[in-house]
Amino acid sequence: MTRYALLATFVLVGVWHVWHWLILERARGVAGTPRAVDVAIGFVTNFFDALGIGSFAPTTALYKFLKRMPDEEIPGTLNVGHAFPTTFEAVIFVAIVQIDIVTLVAMIAASVAGALLGAGIVTRLPRRAIQLGMGAALLIAASLFIARNLEWLPAGGAALALSGGTLVFAVAVNFVLGVLMMLGVGLYAPCLILVSLLGMNPLAAFPIMMGSCALLQPAGGARFVRAGRYNPAAARGLTLGGIPGVLIAAFIVKSLPIEWLRWLVSVAVIYAALMTLRSAWHATRAQVVPT
Repeated sequence: MTRYALLATFVLVGVWHVWHWLILERARGVAGTPRAVDVAIGFVTNFFDALGIGSFAPTTALYKFLKRMPDEEIPGTLNVGHAFPTTFEAVIFVAIVQIDIVTLVAMIAASVAGALLGAGIVTRLPRRAIQLGMGAALLIAASLFIARNLEWLPAGGAALALSGGTLVFAVAVNFVLGVLMMLGVGLYAPCLILVSLLGMNPLAAFPIMMGSCALLQPAGGARFVRAGRYNPAAARGLTLGGIPGVLIAAFIVKSLPIEWLRWLVSVAVIYAALMTLRSAWHATRAQVVPT
């Protein structure tokens, strides 16, 4: 029964997110017509998101390459735009993957609490601080992709539940990951590593990470919309392209040999990280007043 209640929660929160988002945009007089490239980015990144690659790092890399928006708008655009497609992922994987409901709910709740805290911080950060945080986080993300490809990370065990101190530790880490999501740091790779290190079946990471994102992104995304700290057109493109991307990946393609894609994503993410840190460096130099 609890699982059905959780599935209903995903749907209700996802619908609320879209409704609330449009209401806030209308109240602020925001007009955001997505470009074709925005929809294409949404489709591609959410397609691979449903296969476990993650969408935040690839989307950030594409935005940096295309110079689509100022750096400080990227975290909000990711959280607002990717939220509704992730709702579909959460419903699909929570419905089909068996995992202990206490472990699932506790880790999801922790990530949402972290997102609420993180969004309040990030929406007030200056551009340079966001650039430094994003740049460092993207380098970490690229390192995780490379480590997975080189099989330096644990393969995981067979457990589908956590308890005691292990559960408390996992909940605490997922709280931190929820905070970092608001800075534009994807949750998928670190969550997969976390559950594998704790001896869980790696497949159990899918309902945890997708369920977490389906609830934390609307929770944090609403703050970015209210603050106007995102790109409305690009966010709409992510949503419009992302929904069919998720459905095609989950029900038609289902799986791909994606090791080569992780290498490609790693290179793209390193590029985005270096460009972001370069922007922060130039901003720092511009603030230096000659004596």
